[in-house]
Amino acid sequence: MFRRREGALEFFLVHPGGPFFARKTAGVWSLPKGEPAPGEDPLAAAQREFLEETGQSWDRCGGGELIPLDSVRQPSGKIVEAWGFEGDWPAGAAFASNTFELEWPPGSGRRLTIPEADEGRFFRELEARLRIHPAQAAFLDRLKAQVSG
Repeated sequence: MFRRREGALEFFLVHPGGPFFARKTAGVWSLPKGEPAPGEDPLAAAQREFLEETGQSWDRCGGGELIPLDSVRQPSGKIVEAWGFEGDWPAGAAFASNTFELEWPPGSGRRLTIPEADEGRFFRELEARLRIHPAQAAFLDRLKAQVSG
């Protein structure tokens, strides 16, 4: 999701939840994303993941035209396919992410339930570039090229 403020683009990113990322800010934020279920349409998966990671549907956030941004391969080998849309966070809406279980500390046998994303917010371009996972920065470039003319 992106919006325009005072003549500048702002990009919506989410911060991963859990103890490993608790104090990390640079290079760890991400587009709301996830993997498609077997046979699931990638666009439907992107819309579902946006809802699961933010608590809001893309159409409730403005439902702007979906702009294909192609895909990137992250160093882990994971392929991320993305779409952008112009929108904004609904007034008064709470951020809420789905959760998963994690053993923490590793090998301790203790299980924690943590959110996939613990925060979501808009950043102007330079700040977004500092915070986003480096492999996903290409999405910012592609979106900016398409919406800036």
